[in-house]
Amino acid sequence: MTNPTAVPEPGPHDATKTYAAAGADTDVAAIAPDPSLAEGILADAPAVDVFDADTHREAKEIVARYPMSRSALLPMLHLVQSVQGYVSQEGIAFCAQHLDLTDAEVSAVATFYTMYKRRPCGEHLVSVCTNTLCAALGGDDIYKKLQTHLGSAEKPLGHEETAGTPGEQGSLTLEHAECLAACDLGPVIQVNYEYFDNQTPEKAVALVDALQAGKKPAPTRGAPLSDFKGAERQLAGFWPEDDATYRGDVDGPSQAVETLRGAQIAADRGWSAPGAQDVPLPEVEKK
Repeated sequence: MTNPTAVPEPGPHDATKTYAAAGADTDVAAIAPDPSLAEGILADAPAVDVFDADTHREAKEIVARYPMSRSALLPMLHLVQSVQGYVSQEGIAFCAQHLDLTDAEVSAVATFYTMYKRRPCGEHLVSVCTNTLCAALGGDDIYKKLQTHLGSAEKPLGHEETAGTPGEQGSLTLEHAECLAACDLGPVIQVNYEYFDNQTPEKAVALVDALQAGKKPAPTRGAPLSDFKGAERQLAGFWPEDDATYRGDVDGPSQAVETLRGAQIAADRGWSAPGAQDVPLPEVEKK
């Protein structure tokens, strides 16, 4: 005899219930393991519009930038995040409405790209690179240190979990990133997509402590630090109209000595890449 399990498991285990795939005439409420899930499946109510008139106006501005409206989906999702701090189901419906897409088409994109969050984010998004080179240089140690520092040894903060109340000052959402494209400066951390290079566990702890205290430390390179919603608004393509404010928001050093070292050595030694040859394109057989 085998011991029954609540849901089917691999191996010689019977299940206490049998779950069948829903057919055209299947009673979904009867087979759903949770009655509340069944209610959600059967509900046919449109999502509530939580966006104000200004956001709808800006959505139309985004659409007007493109010859085809559906091309505006990526910045539109950033606009949603600049308002809500994540992409909610209402945000999905908002994008679908303005772009003449289905909710499913918008959801397929929002769940494909990791920049679009499906849970509310903190005031700041802290991304720790844990890809191969950064991991070998200490990225894994930095991530584990921040997990326990922002959580506890008994309950470390998990991927895309938030320390504090999402959206409130000092709240931080932690994530591990596969690659932040800064191998020459690893280990690296991004805060709201701005770089903090050559990190150590001690530097990382000092950084998140400053963020939780309401400070905005200067990134190693790039624009001055904003909050997560502010960065999302920039990614949606909205900038201050005043030139001085605009320059203050976006100007900053974008290169590092390490990044340019190869080009500098080549210049010092007189090296240059061979010129491109003017090769005619092959003829294509007409159909």
